[in-house]
Amino acid sequence: MKIRTFVVVLVTVLVSSCGSKKKVVSEPKKEYKTSTYKKPPTEIYKPQPTETTTTSYADDKLQYIADYNEIAIEEMQAYRIPASITLAQGILESRAGKSELTTKSNNHFGIKCHTGWKGGRTYHDDDEKGECFRVYLHPSYSFRDHSLFLSGRKRYMSLFQLDITDYKNWAKGLQKAGYATDKAYPRKLIKIIEDYELYKYDAIALGKSVEEVKSKKPDSHIVKKGDTLYSISRKYKLSVDQLKAINGLENNTISVGQKLYVTGL
Repeated sequence: MKIRTFVVVLVTVLVSSCGSKKKVVSEPKKEYKTSTYKKPPTEIYKPQPTETTTTSYADDKLQYIADYNEIAIEEMQAYRIPASITLAQGILESRAGKSELTTKSNNHFGIKCHTGWKGGRTYHDDDEKGECFRVYLHPSYSFRDHSLFLSGRKRYMSLFQLDITDYKNWAKGLQKAGYATDKAYPRKLIKIIEDYELYKYDAIALGKSVEEVKSKKPDSHIVKKGDTLYSISRKYKLSVDQLKAINGLENNTISVGQKLYVTGL
């Protein structure tokens, strides 16, 4: 009986001893990736300085595309907004990630506070002085809010009736719905998309080849000797004012060899 009691006591001591010496091992924190929302950051994201202090705008755009194409693809799959449009808007609105609003507030799309916004705020001069803009903890949130902003407002609903690969009409529709007051906004978006072949990210999102989704390039006209804005506008059934608006022209001066877009707004 005594032996049995001794064994029970010994086992109890050993178990207690092991338990007291057992270390609690916590899982290492996973690094937050820009392409997922499963581990959102808790502190505001600040872009890391690059080794080269001065870069060209073209280099900035390439870096922006490399940094954010995965998020744009995910947003296209979730909200049916062309990745090409999202990236082009991000580049244009944020000056390829270099604008003050973007670097300090992670606001890539110039979205203002509007009624009901409960997140962070910052104030910048835009159409009016000291306007309220949204602040995000991380660029990912800005991309997601852009998707929610477009998909949740009635004035943009006509865009979602378009072919999802029709980036040209998406660009026109955004301006027409009031996203931007700049009449040349569609042309600028289309130029960015085609200069950097952003439609290939639409293809990736859809699991298709680039050839399957690539839209026709916008109709354009190369200015020849003797051409005038009036003659070109008549040829493509536009008014002179429309032709100037499409190309962002402030006067009637054109030059031989100049490329003019002739797709109407």
